[in-house]
Parts: sequence; C-alpha cells; structure tokens
Amino acid sequence: MIPNLLTLSRIFSIPFIVGCFYIEGFFAHLAASVLFIIACITDFLDGYFARQWKQVSPFGRFMDPVADKLLISTILLMLSGVGIISGVHLIAAIIILAREIIVSGLREYLSHVQMIVPVTKYAKWKTGMQMFSVSCLLCFAMFPRVILVKQIGLIFLWLAVVMTVFTGARYLRFGIVRLSNEAQNAP
Repeated sequence: MIPNLLTLSRIFSIPFIVGCFYIEGFFAHLAASVLFIIACITDFLDGYFARQWKQVSPFGRFMDPVADKLLISTILLMLSGVGIISGVHLIAAIIILAREIIVSGLREYLSHVQMIVPVTKYAKWKTGMQMFSVSCLLCFAMFPRVILVKQIGLIFLWLAVVMTVFTGARYLRFGIVRLSNEAQNAP
C-alpha cells in the first residue's frame, strides 16, 4: 500500500514542479528542485518498502516505471523549454524521450501476449543518472552563475543517454527474441 502511494506521489508532484517553471525567482526554482529531489527519493523508497514488506504488486510493477518516465520526460521538456537544455544537448533529451516511448510500447505489446519485460539493474542505473542530471540542471536554474553545476548535469545527461541506448537495445532484443520464440512455438 505505502509503495503504491509513494509511486503515485511522484506522478502527483509533476504539475507542481511544472508550475514552478512559470513563476519567476529563486524560490520557485528552489521549490522545483526540492519537489523533484523528494520525488526521486520516493522512487528509491517505494522499491525498498515493496521488497522489505513483500508488497510487490502488478500495479507497482506497472506504475513505478511509468511514474519515472513521466517525471523525467516532463522535466526534460521543461528544462528544454526554458533553455537550460539547448543546442546539441537537445539531442540527448530527444534520445531519452524516444527510448522511453519505444520501451513503453514494447512493454504494452508484450503484455498482450502474456510476456513481462523485467526491469534490469542497468535500467535502474539509467534512471539514477537521469535523476541526478535533472537535479543538477534544476539547481543550475537557482544558481545560473555556477556553470559547473550545469556542466555536471549535462555530462550526466549524456552518460544517461549511453545507458538509455544500452538498456533500450537490451529491451528490444529481449522482445524480439521472445516474440521469435513465441512464433516458432505457435501451432
């Protein structure tokens, strides 16, 4: 029960974080950063509590990655919209968004043929890198003169892209192999 509430809290935090982008000033950036970091912490906590209390559920298995994708994708778009992510770095955001759409589609399709795409530790690392990158970029909005924070955020954004492509390729290969095996075993 608590893990599911934590997952849902990530989704419900998104409009508040987005709203902060439409308010000028340090405190709006601070609020966006704090809300995002709290949402990231809930990502860790919901998985931890679900495993500790043996409350892993089909709802949680489905909603946890959806909540992560919604949170990261929305904030990447907002950071791009205000120019914190710009130029060549937009390619990184596009790759991340495209991968999330492709993997979500693959999961949806495979669920119809009774196949579950397991979340890997690499995908968790990818999400962690994305969250760290976005946290740095949100902090840069508070302190725009501290260019190092933005540079660290962009470096981790590109590292997340490497993990994004790697995990996306693994998921696609998994899906293709499963579907090929299914087709061969069909009467």
